Amino acid sequence: MRRLAALALVVAASWCAAGARADTFAVVGLPTAALPNLPGAVAFPASLSTPPVAPVVLGDAELLSLWQSAGAAYGIPWTVLAAINKVESNFGRNMGPSSAGAIGWMQFMPSTWSEWGVDANADGVADPWNPVDAVYSAARYLAASGGGGDLAQAVFSYNHAGWYVNEVLSLAQVYGQGAGVTFELDRAQASLDAARAAVARAGQRLAAAQARARGKALLSARLDAQPSVERARATLAAARARLAQAQTVAAPVSFSPSLAAVFGAPSYSGGWAFPVGGGAGVVSVAHTHHDYPAADIAAPSGSPVYALSAGVVERTWTDDPKCGIGFRFQSADGQRWTYCHLADLEPTVTMGAPLAAGAQVGLVGSTGDATGPHLHLQLDPSSSYPQDEQWFAAFAGSAFTWQDGGTALEQAAVPGIRFLSVSMPTAAPQHPVYAVAPSDPAPVVLFNRP
Repeated sequence: MRRLAALALVVAASWCAAGARADTFAVVGLPTAALPNLPGAVAFPASLSTPPVAPVVLGDAELLSLWQSAGAAYGIPWTVLAAINKVESNFGRNMGPSSAGAIGWMQFMPSTWSEWGVDANADGVADPWNPVDAVYSAARYLAASGGGGDLAQAVFSYNHAGWYVNEVLSLAQVYGQGAGVTFELDRAQASLDAARAAVARAGQRLAAAQARARGKALLSARLDAQPSVERARATLAAARARLAQAQTVAAPVSFSPSLAAVFGAPSYSGGWAFPVGGGAGVVSVAHTHHDYPAADIAAPSGSPVYALSAGVVERTWTDDPKCGIGFRFQSADGQRWTYCHLADLEPTVTMGAPLAAGAQVGLVGSTGDATGPHLHLQLDPSSSYPQDEQWFAAFAGSAFTWQDGGTALEQAAVPGIRFLSVSMPTAAPQHPVYAVAPSDPAPVVLFNRP
């Protein structure tokens, strides 16, 4: 914890990757970034979309060397390659295929890989599931997208979204403080994510055990089911304790604006907070609801849930057949809000308890009548859509993405527009990934990221 506290003060470290040389993964005979692959010039795996049985795992020193060597080969800062690697696959922990069909270490679409994939490790096959091939290919693609002169435009070519450019370049700026910062933050974030997921699983198992016990017709049967309920409750308590420890360790850095999305910290706008953490890369919502005014905010199970404004808790419940675990509170402006389908409700969220905007109230789940993990948010009475509230719409393109249409920021993100003023370290690298289509004044890369 002291180490992360130091990072919060200086966002720097004196780590040195022993034995990690920038030329560890250096290769010769790399294809140019000026033109894509000619048809038939590169061999690919028999099935691009099939993950390997045993994915390649790289240590810190190997990752750093790979980012540095690929960046040097194509004139892209290693920090940008690392940031894209983090945002796209969490350093190879989540390689898809995604719902959109993106694959591998750097989440290429298969059609894009066929044009820009590189056999960087010289094994005869350009494989998106291989970290060396994937990172070099990303560097090549970013270079083809103008990354040598305009990093923001190149990252935008990788994914046509303003939030994506902001997130990648902000994270790259933090990584530019040193490899020690990069990997220390990664370990803290991975520990926090694992602890949240464990609480979500334990909370949903407890809810299921309680539902089974309530479903018993005979009192004796309900009593017989109590030991399993108590075991589930004890498991949840232990998971909550581990999560509290992980949150304490991550607290010094998790609320940094550059790291908020990675750590799932709340996003603020005025006196409001978006109710689900994780950022636009993983949180989404439709403009409408399936049968009445409400918002179903999709996010991975275990994502943190926050109070959308200051207010007071009016009621809580853990066993509603439709809502599952949830609560209702009155916000400072007098409106009443209901949250449903939580995997776990914070013990501090009790009737009459005051809430501050951005206070954590639970974790995303799928309890009650839910087909997948999401937060169901509605006004009471449900006479209008939360999505129509000005404060809600203000978070589009930063805290969440629309499932049924681009945000104004994303639609306005055209070549030539800068998304944020970040001075990138001159020694830091970046990387690209898609098919370049001619346009004026700069090339546009047709990349589809989930």
